[in-house]
Amino acid sequence: MKTIKFFVAAAVAAVFAVSCANNAGVQVDAPQPTKADADSVSYLIGVNFGSFIKGNNFAADLSDLNMAQIKKGMEDFIKAEGNPYSPDFGKQFDIDLDQMGRIFDAYLQKKSAYEAAVNQAEGEAFLAKNALKANVDTTASGLQYTIIAEGAEYKVQPQDTVLVNYKGTLIDGTVFDQNDSTEFVANQVIRGWTEGLGLLGEGGKATLYIPAKLGYGTRSTGKIGANSTLIFDVEILKVNKYTPAE
Repeated sequence: MKTIKFFVAAAVAAVFAVSCANNAGVQVDAPQPTKADADSVSYLIGVNFGSFIKGNNFAADLSDLNMAQIKKGMEDFIKAEGNPYSPDFGKQFDIDLDQMGRIFDAYLQKKSAYEAAVNQAEGEAFLAKNALKANVDTTASGLQYTIIAEGAEYKVQPQDTVLVNYKGTLIDGTVFDQNDSTEFVANQVIRGWTEGLGLLGEGGKATLYIPAKLGYGTRSTGKIGANSTLIFDVEILKVNKYTPAE
């Protein structure tokens, strides 16, 4: 809640500073801020607002926000009277500022739950349709895969270290990760990767279709939303067999 209040106060203070710069009055020796100065400060307010929006995972196009209400809230704050830190200050708004944190958190929780449900439903529909393709196989766990090249006869074991090229996409085609010559232990990644790598040997290539339960589950990270189905194009460049310490 303190973070939200700080954002509001900082943005409004900047707006107030810009508005004060436009006051006409007596002649003074001090230079008046120029339009370029005001434009720069206005841009910084936008950056501050954008940081807040991005940091709380609102839509990049602001489609899930009411810009008219944002403008009204800022105007109401500027017009408000009294000390912003007094207990009764927040009661002169349409929503009590003391309830800001609770309302904001409740909204984000509801939004996250809805988006996770949508991702789950869309992922299941995609996998159901994908499973019907002739070149797609499905394991008992639900992992789907297309083998392009099996590679060497020896297949990757969970404790082996592999060097791979890969590209990760969401079911809508969004690329969320891409790396060449990345090295890791096969059992230290998401379950879908560990299982999929076990189907291949050195030189092998495959496309893995990983349901959320074998990926990041209900967690979200970067461009990957909660309950997202993931698609990986994988090429194994080298396999270093695990050797137990003596």
